[in-house]
Amino acid sequence: MTTPFDKLSRVAALRPRTGQPAAPDRDRVEGGCARLARLLDADLRRTPRGKHLSVIQRFSSPEACVVGPSAARLLAPHESSEVRDPLQWLFLDTETTGLSGGTGTYAFLVGLGWWEGSSFVVEQFFMRDHSEEASLLLDLSQRLSERRILVTFNGKSFDWPLLETRFRMTRVAAAASPAAHLDLLHPSRQLWRFRLKSVALAELEREVLQLDRGPDIPSHTIPGRYFEFLRGGAEEPIAEVFQHNQMDLRGLAALAVKIVTLFDTSQSGSCEGGELYGVSRMWHRRGEEVLAREGYERALTVGLPEEADRVARRELALLARRQGDFASANALWETLLDDQAAGIQACEQLAIHYEHRTREPERALALTRAAVVRLRENHLSGHLDLSQFQRRHARLARRLDRLQARVR
Repeated sequence: MTTPFDKLSRVAALRPRTGQPAAPDRDRVEGGCARLARLLDADLRRTPRGKHLSVIQRFSSPEACVVGPSAARLLAPHESSEVRDPLQWLFLDTETTGLSGGTGTYAFLVGLGWWEGSSFVVEQFFMRDHSEEASLLLDLSQRLSERRILVTFNGKSFDWPLLETRFRMTRVAAAASPAAHLDLLHPSRQLWRFRLKSVALAELEREVLQLDRGPDIPSHTIPGRYFEFLRGGAEEPIAEVFQHNQMDLRGLAALAVKIVTLFDTSQSGSCEGGELYGVSRMWHRRGEEVLAREGYERALTVGLPEEADRVARRELALLARRQGDFASANALWETLLDDQAAGIQACEQLAIHYEHRTREPERALALTRAAVVRLRENHLSGHLDLSQFQRRHARLARRLDRLQARVR
């Protein structure tokens, strides 16, 4: 548990240095940073705003992906054409002093990755204390201007807003807004949420990409390692933070390749059911109803978990009705009549069809009564709150009154 004393210690550790520190303290600080630089094979970067550490490494994998038109339309349908060029992608991952994301949170390590020739390059900027933040951000602003497609994992909610805050607070430079921001957390949820308990990056690496990270540190220990380093602690725990950040970037790039490949091959039928379902949901949200319907149909053929199967049938029925294929829509609704979650909607949709299209009020009335009974059962069992029950019951009651008047 974090105590008020711990919080005050962290603030003190981040406070910029003022005046001339005592010689022994300066020797300790400079000596520790020099040992860290040697341990990481890091360079001391000097900028007009100061200095900070920089580490650059090149890897043969993952190799750059080829971004086809389908992948581009799913990743960023209304964004820059630069999305089609993976050499313009800049992968970003930060290590911070906390997860709150407020003005008191600092990105002490910023990791960047990009494809260059046949290599995947990882560059990491590290501020050895708070006074080096401006120098780090100045270098970062240069990298952001060189490659305009930002790729992150939960970066739209955390990393990028945090960095924008730090740019504003330090007034180093205006953060160059990316031409497009591809946050891979969201497509990952669509593709694998039924298969995995968690779509954390490390889990995706292990279960989807079959990557072995080897020894790694828990993410929650990272802020404490940095504060301990600022207080004169050992350099090895910080070196492990660099390794963790590097693995995150390489995993993020491998995940991007996997997602792009799935998006561009999903129409060939080589995906598993859950992946096809996720791609179909994304097409549906993009307004591509024909592609969505084709995907749902293939996903049902391949096989889906119970919850996904129900949603796919429901969405497919709605799409078929909008496209005028009432026979297919009704057949799908019939399969959902006994489903606890979707049965009410199935009864209601079939009642609409029989009342307005085939002019069979008796059948419509029977289905509406069944929907009312099912609605009450769902409310009493706790599956529907009072406001949901009242809203849907009022709609069904109006239909029930109208049909009963016609049948008499």
